[in-house]
Amino acid sequence: MNRPRRIAFPTFVFLNLLAATAPAAESRNTADRPAFGTAGMISTAHPLATQAGWEILRAGGNAFDATVAVAAVLGVVEPMMSGIGGYGALLVHDARTRETKFLDCSGRIPAAVDADVFRPPTPGYLENRRGAKSVSTPGNINGWTAMLQRHGTMELPRLLAAAIRLAEEGFVIGAVSAGHIAKEFEKFPPHARAIYGVGGRPLRAGERLVQKDLGRSLRAVAKDGARALHGGELGEAVVRTMRDTGGFVSLEDLRTNRAEWWDPVRIDYRGCQVLAAGSPTNGWNVLLRIGIMTRWDLPALGHNSVDYVHRFAEVTKRAYATRLVHAGDPDVSPPPLGRLLSAAFWAAEAAAVDLQRAVPFVPPGPSAGTGTHTTHFVVADAAGNVVSATQTLGDLFGSKVMVEGTGVWLNNSLSYSTFEPKGNPMDVFPGRRKLAGYCPVMIFRDGRPWAALGTPGGHTIVQTTPQIVMNLIEFGFDMQRAVAAPRLSFIEPALLVVDEAMPAAVRAGLTKRGHHVEVRKVGNAHGLTIEYDAAGRPVRFTGGADPRGEGLALGY
Repeated sequence: MNRPRRIAFPTFVFLNLLAATAPAAESRNTADRPAFGTAGMISTAHPLATQAGWEILRAGGNAFDATVAVAAVLGVVEPMMSGIGGYGALLVHDARTRETKFLDCSGRIPAAVDADVFRPPTPGYLENRRGAKSVSTPGNINGWTAMLQRHGTMELPRLLAAAIRLAEEGFVIGAVSAGHIAKEFEKFPPHARAIYGVGGRPLRAGERLVQKDLGRSLRAVAKDGARALHGGELGEAVVRTMRDTGGFVSLEDLRTNRAEWWDPVRIDYRGCQVLAAGSPTNGWNVLLRIGIMTRWDLPALGHNSVDYVHRFAEVTKRAYATRLVHAGDPDVSPPPLGRLLSAAFWAAEAAAVDLQRAVPFVPPGPSAGTGTHTTHFVVADAAGNVVSATQTLGDLFGSKVMVEGTGVWLNNSLSYSTFEPKGNPMDVFPGRRKLAGYCPVMIFRDGRPWAALGTPGGHTIVQTTPQIVMNLIEFGFDMQRAVAAPRLSFIEPALLVVDEAMPAAVRAGLTKRGHHVEVRKVGNAHGLTIEYDAAGRPVRFTGGADPRGEGLALGY
């Protein structure tokens, strides 16, 4: 068994337990080394979530079963990132049918929403963009149940057992979670401060977080499935809270909400096929960035050289502009992907890039910001079933609205709209689908999934993800190195954020070309790769977990 050279608290408790129960083939990632397995792989943002999925695989469940267990546990151990009150997207590959689908559980914008409350001259319009009025219809549970109905082998009570136990019995929080709680604690309602604090102060690293209310809510979901939220007592509690706080979500919004299956969007790239979540997400914007970058010889430029990073920064500005023009609900104004993902369009966009100077970017309205306030995970099993999943609350703890007595935080999905000018494609339209920017990705070789990956990060997601894809395909990195490598993100209107590990000489070169450079952490990515034998059976799995977070990749 391979032991990591350094393990951040609270991971060591889990790993000591795991060492006594894991099979000899088990391997976990370290900061500079991927995990390996022969019968499956899981990489998530928290060791306890990785463990929960690993235990489902060990008990005979498949990747789809393990996905639900992981997702539910992440909502408990990373309550600021995702949960019952959130939404998300899953890219799902069924090895038996060899079909890959995108499952959208974002839901629709509440029918009664008034988009003008998010714009001047409405008093408090900026506060409205973050609080109760920014809550949109949650959809994660609908996504879990839709996937299980089509692909699962285990029942919800078994799959939610670990999440229920961790919520009711508690777990010791680490420094990252403690920092998030401390940062937002004063914004919590009193009933939430009672859960996340002690003696009037926020919980600290090394202290136990117990969420009994959330445990009861998860028990209701285990018993009644999605109906518990989408029409049942849990949903009624959400609606009462919305009425009390001025939100727009109604019981009818919850009852009519559905998770939807879509075909992914894809491009051919250096002998591979890259698949991403399609409309109504903006995942196609990931493929657009990759496509434009193919117009240059990237290995010749050098990984993270000034020339390489400058090109990507300028490409991502152009991709942002394209998104603002062409993003749309597929039922109303679908983006023209046949043109946007064509070699001719990529060549024209690349030719317009100034290779020596940063070109100013003028957005149509205020930036929706950045951050790592989401979670992503990947799961693969011995049969070759693969899931790449992103789930979120929006910002840390979403809208900061917790439904009293349930432990459920509600999202602030509408915050990630673009409110100006009024009526732009990323504005808030009552009853329409949300045009989210998250982007689970899979890469296929020879007709089989070779890699699955994704990241949190708000509007940086569609920039981080293509950099990881290029690290894998253009530069031949293994998954751990691909997710750990320094990266950058352009943030509207004029900021270029780079990781601290980006060489100082590169930062200086970017500044010289006119970029406004700032050092900041970018994303918290997770991914896996699969190797096959001559008969097409999976024989080796490799996993990577981003060292920027506290997550864990674990082979089975």
